[in-house]
Amino acid sequence: MIMSRRNLLTASAAASMAFGVSAVPGRTSNAARFSLAYAPHEGSFASRGGLIEQIAYAADQGFTAWEDNTARDRPIAQQEQMAKALAQRNMTMGVFVASMPKWGQSRPWLGSDDGAEREAFLADIRASIDVAKRLSASCITVVPGFVAPKIPIDIQTARIIDLMRRASDIVASQDLVLVMEPLNTLTDHPGVYLQTIAQGFAVARGVNSPSVKILADLYHQQIQAGNLIPTLETCWSEIAYLQFGDNPGRKEPTSGEINYNAIVRWLRARSFAGVIGMEHGNSLAGRGGEERLVAAYREIDRA
Repeated sequence: MIMSRRNLLTASAAASMAFGVSAVPGRTSNAARFSLAYAPHEGSFASRGGLIEQIAYAADQGFTAWEDNTARDRPIAQQEQMAKALAQRNMTMGVFVASMPKWGQSRPWLGSDDGAEREAFLADIRASIDVAKRLSASCITVVPGFVAPKIPIDIQTARIIDLMRRASDIVASQDLVLVMEPLNTLTDHPGVYLQTIAQGFAVARGVNSPSVKILADLYHQQIQAGNLIPTLETCWSEIAYLQFGDNPGRKEPTSGEINYNAIVRWLRARSFAGVIGMEHGNSLAGRGGEERLVAAYREIDRA
């Protein structure tokens, strides 16, 4: 009988689950640890319980990192609880968003002459330092706003470089890296300023600081520009963090068109030791989708 790719992945997941895993905090996992630091997030394993239970379950599947875009908005007590859970399972904290754009308003315009928006952005960066320390995070995400109308794009770029230099001054002594995330405008985020990894490379080189780098979300890059591995190769010196997600649909690897096996081989050849955020949903609902998620990452991790 010929087994479909989806059924094969689901069967593989079920076999790995039967091997003996546990979502009990502090218990040693029987699952092999992934070779790269893939980072699930709350919702990746929603059927397993709340935030802390999902962290424990992820650790039991062999994941060694965790990501939480909204961590800054959580109550301090919950941040501390999450930090404790990650430490107990020897998991690395990935990024959270340091300054969330106003998506419905298409603001801020950080390349305009609106000083108030730039100061608010910098205030968000300052407020994120304590959160990062609490969670032992080394990278925080920033989205450099939206394109301001009627202002030449080159002028906006110069102003954003100046702003990111000021942001760098805030975090430089805190062992923190601001990772700028390019987003696609064709499917998800029309009007954002930073749209490609190559554009992020130009801004990062203009800032010229080890505290300001790029978050390379390969889902967004595939939509906006494609040419993933050559772009990573060219811009690698300014990339500090990655996120995976397949296209179309923004689901787990192997669900779409991106050859994540090749991406993983490329990263392993460069001994990449950073976090890779699993910035996507599950292609199947419920526990079947969660098991397929684990199986998909097992598949690409064997590449």
